[in-house]
Amino acid sequence: MTVIRDAAPLDGTALGAFLAGLDRHFESYADLHRWSVEDLEGFWTAVRDHFAVGGLSDEVLASREMPGATWFPGSAINYAEHLLRGDADATALIAWSQTREKQEVTYGELADRVARCRAGLVRLGVGRDDRVVGFLPNIGEAVVAYLACASLGAVWASCAPEFGARSVIDRFAQVEPTVLLTIGGYVYGDKPIDKSADVATIRAGLPTLRHVVAVPYGDVEVPDALAWDDLLAEPGELAFEPVPFDHPLTVLFSSGTTGLPKAIVHGHGGILLEHLKNHSLALDLRPGDRFCWFTTTAWTMWPILVSGLLCRAAIVLVDGNFLYPDLGEQWRIAADARLTHLGTSPGYLMACRKAGVEPRAVGDLSSLRVLGITGSPLPDDGFDWAAEQLGDGVLVNSMSGGTDVCSGFVAGNPWLPVYRGELAGPCLGVDVTVFDESGREVVDEVGELVIRRPMPSMPVRFWNDPGDERYRESYFDEFPGVWRHGDWAIRTSRGSFVITGRSDATLNRGGVRLGTAEFYSVVEDLPEVADALVVHLEASDGGPGQLMLFVVVAGGGELDDALLGRIRGALRSELSPRHLPDVIEAVPAVPRTMTGKKLEKPVKQILRGRPVEEVASPGAVDDPSALTAFAERASRHPGV
Repeated sequence: MTVIRDAAPLDGTALGAFLAGLDRHFESYADLHRWSVEDLEGFWTAVRDHFAVGGLSDEVLASREMPGATWFPGSAINYAEHLLRGDADATALIAWSQTREKQEVTYGELADRVARCRAGLVRLGVGRDDRVVGFLPNIGEAVVAYLACASLGAVWASCAPEFGARSVIDRFAQVEPTVLLTIGGYVYGDKPIDKSADVATIRAGLPTLRHVVAVPYGDVEVPDALAWDDLLAEPGELAFEPVPFDHPLTVLFSSGTTGLPKAIVHGHGGILLEHLKNHSLALDLRPGDRFCWFTTTAWTMWPILVSGLLCRAAIVLVDGNFLYPDLGEQWRIAADARLTHLGTSPGYLMACRKAGVEPRAVGDLSSLRVLGITGSPLPDDGFDWAAEQLGDGVLVNSMSGGTDVCSGFVAGNPWLPVYRGELAGPCLGVDVTVFDESGREVVDEVGELVIRRPMPSMPVRFWNDPGDERYRESYFDEFPGVWRHGDWAIRTSRGSFVITGRSDATLNRGGVRLGTAEFYSVVEDLPEVADALVVHLEASDGGPGQLMLFVVVAGGGELDDALLGRIRGALRSELSPRHLPDVIEAVPAVPRTMTGKKLEKPVKQILRGRPVEEVASPGAVDDPSALTAFAERASRHPGV
């Protein structure tokens, strides 16, 4: 396998500083990782001490049982306290927006705003364990409110304003909030969006609300609400309520394409330790760096972005249309903000590659050290393109984790080489491997991605989940006591990983299993194909079933015989003759979740004849009309 970047010297890196403080020597990253999972107590004690995390008990793990591991019993900590330790005059937030002018906030100003917001929430009666929710874009006020809630021991949850009212209610109603912070509208690219009707519906759908706070943003006002400026009108003490390690900090929601989204509860201690470790030791985030991830407040990457403050870096917030006015916008922001760390999606990088975008021609990227990539697997050609465009000085760090842990399982770091098409290695403290169907560990074979030992940021629980039944079914139904994440993966003999797709969307033809990610890497590399979705409809009699490929033709073109031939030829030569589709059809759009994941399983169910409304909540889909084409096809071809 091609190495596109060799391991770098550790001098000057955050990982190098961590290793220098240990009383032991490691010959390789593999040795370091082995220690970090075999001696969980020793490793996490070292993390606690290196990052000067106060309030944690001396006992690390009172129980290793999964689910239900007990971390640092008897601790009294607060996540927010550790985020506001940067130099008062140093930049903490830089906010880019298509709705208002760019803003910059220092650590001192951020601390003052958090203290004022905290005092305002107390005046509204918010205290420990109360829930506060934000229907907000990725703006500074969202960060301030999140940290103010954390400082009180209150619980935060947020949704992006791109969500429809029904989807917001499905999420927020589960946690029974007392306060809602909201905007009335925003600008997406050059298009003003009025959300006043949705806001009214959301308010009516949350009977536990006592107060609504209107955050000034755009031209649409929120009636009968407390103004944000009035909430922050009075100065307050910057105090932090000490809470237990697993005290709820935030609730993150799964995509919710079917039924109610999972309300995943994350605790103060788990998020604090995991983010300190990953941001510093994997992403090499240091004081004074500038860290951006293109995300909304609805995605797990938003709290991960906010945690950049743990490293005393500046976090760069961006809201609106990330592709406006053109594909070069993310690179322009990276250049203008002098980013050291840019986080984006494989889809964006592949679109830039296909369109011939040259990042270094867009702006000065000399500050950039790390390109973070997550959300879906990056195809081989994406690694090549990123390395060619950005050079050896930038670590192409493809990562995989999930909302479920609000962290990563596998990622790169300065001590590991980057292999084409592979995620460089396991994250420290994460005992990640691959199992076959019988629960046997396998190498260089496709299997289930699993975690064999507890992580601090595994969910505290699901909200309103009596007996943890849904929690156990989600991760521990297949291999008792072992976390099954739901991804197909390969652990290579080099120690790297390849994520091949979701295990509930695997293509199995004639005993040859392929992840959908491998399929897309071939099809979407064709310049005529803008997007694609593949599903396998298995036969009840054990036959081969039907493999169906749906493509969006670039530029509004037609799926003619020539293009069909190129698609089939590419799949035959680059993938597997057994995986040639039985059906290839054009569709106007590929339906995705709000975080950009393709809705393979819902489409499969629709093609089987299930009504759209039963398999996908419209508000959880970026373009609900994209499902219509599949429903119409199912009506024309029943029983396929």
